[in-house]
Amino acid sequence: MNNRPPTLRPESGRTTAPATADGRPPTLRPGSGQATVRRPSSVVCGLLLLAALSLCGYLLASARTFRPGFPLDDAWIYQTYARNLARYGEWAFVPGQPSGGSTGPLWVLFVLPGQWLGALQWTFFLGWLTLAGLGVAGAWAFARLSPQRRAWAVWAGAFLALEWHLVWAAASGMEAALYTLLVMAVLGALAGDVKRRAWFVLGLLAGVSVWLRPDGLTLLGPLGFAALLREGGGRERSSRLGLSALGLALLFAPYLAFNRHVAGAWWPNTFYAKQAEYAVLRQAPLWRRFLQQAALPLVGVGMALLPAWVLTLRRALSERRWGALAGALWTVGYLGLYAWRLPVTYQHGRYVIPAMAVYFVWGLAGMAETLQLRAQNTARRLVSRAWALLTAGLLLAFWGLGARAYAQDVAVIESEMVDTARWVAENIPEDALVAAHDIGALGYFSGRMLVDLAGLVTPDVIPILRDEAALKIYLDRKGVKYLVTFPGWYPHLTQGRPKVYQGRAPFSPALGGEHMTVFLWSAP
Repeated sequence: MNNRPPTLRPESGRTTAPATADGRPPTLRPGSGQATVRRPSSVVCGLLLLAALSLCGYLLASARTFRPGFPLDDAWIYQTYARNLARYGEWAFVPGQPSGGSTGPLWVLFVLPGQWLGALQWTFFLGWLTLAGLGVAGAWAFARLSPQRRAWAVWAGAFLALEWHLVWAAASGMEAALYTLLVMAVLGALAGDVKRRAWFVLGLLAGVSVWLRPDGLTLLGPLGFAALLREGGGRERSSRLGLSALGLALLFAPYLAFNRHVAGAWWPNTFYAKQAEYAVLRQAPLWRRFLQQAALPLVGVGMALLPAWVLTLRRALSERRWGALAGALWTVGYLGLYAWRLPVTYQHGRYVIPAMAVYFVWGLAGMAETLQLRAQNTARRLVSRAWALLTAGLLLAFWGLGARAYAQDVAVIESEMVDTARWVAENIPEDALVAAHDIGALGYFSGRMLVDLAGLVTPDVIPILRDEAALKIYLDRKGVKYLVTFPGWYPHLTQGRPKVYQGRAPFSPALGGEHMTVFLWSAP
């Protein structure tokens, strides 16, 4: 008996073609309304090509603006851990000093081959594979959310390969895109039928995601929600929940042990340092912080998908599709978690990019269920086409705007952080102790002993991150010789200090920022 769902024509809702004999869904030719069959291999190859073109466009934009690089100084923290692991076999940012300054230990291992193959080249290669993989996972999740429109799944994958937040993340040198891929795999699986043994695998995937970001622990929420609410007896539901929890625990427990071993705490230093640094933001009302987080996915094409996301949520509720509902609730909960503990919105909302990707796919599924591109009713047909064209236009327009933003971000990091680090390597004595807030490029290029004012690899400063008077005493006691920072970040620490170097490139001031400056803290 064939239980495979038919594929519907988007314009009329009538069945046009069943799934193929081997279970592959047919795929629509855009604009034709007719279902054709595409092999999964051709879809994957197409998304690999599109992801390559999309990512290369961003890299080309950065090369034309200044030079290729990473848009975040934090990316160089991963590279520094990878280099020291390759050279010395140590999990340390500063050789000889084991530390927990890396949020995602697994990402360090992923970028490790770049120490022999080229840090930038290898990391961008990983970004390409991850972006393409995210497109494939998004297409698969879409097909499970909307089985009657599964022929449109390839367009959902293409959407993710072009969405500017996701391209920026893939080219950032950070773990965000790979973490997002794992999140999409878990939540996409929950959107359809899940066999008994698969619950254990989903728990394992959630455990792997924790090694990229501690946030991966939040996936236990949708796993438990779907496991308990799906049909079945109490024993079956308990079995599903237990298998998921067991899979996650098998990898989460070693993660906690690893952090305890290298840093003396159960969580990485970044977990504590970031919350302490931005604690002042939590003084705003929670509802306002949540709205600020919720607005981030709407910057760009996300605004056009908001009504469709609501439709997906409503359908999931009315049809009791608990797996699809779990993904939507996770998105809201994830935004709420950051509103509660780390309500930052800088760097294009990079912390909540995983929630953006889930929001996009769930919104696209609702849109596909609603569009009637060739409806007999003129108004319905025109509205559907206008909505589709608006979505496509916003997607492409913001891809271009995102490329420009990415190029500017890279130019700032390269001209301020990287160039300053190279100057320090050439002009500051090797035995001089340097204090800095941004330590990524300094750690990788300067080779100097560092005191981290952000607390990532110097956890002693976390309790006094915002206390400049206490920081001054701390730096004096440590014997710091130079201070490297943007002057406005520490106005009292830098006041009256002699400047020995300052960046000169125009990119940071053009964006309203300052030049990175090297101050003489005490005479050598």
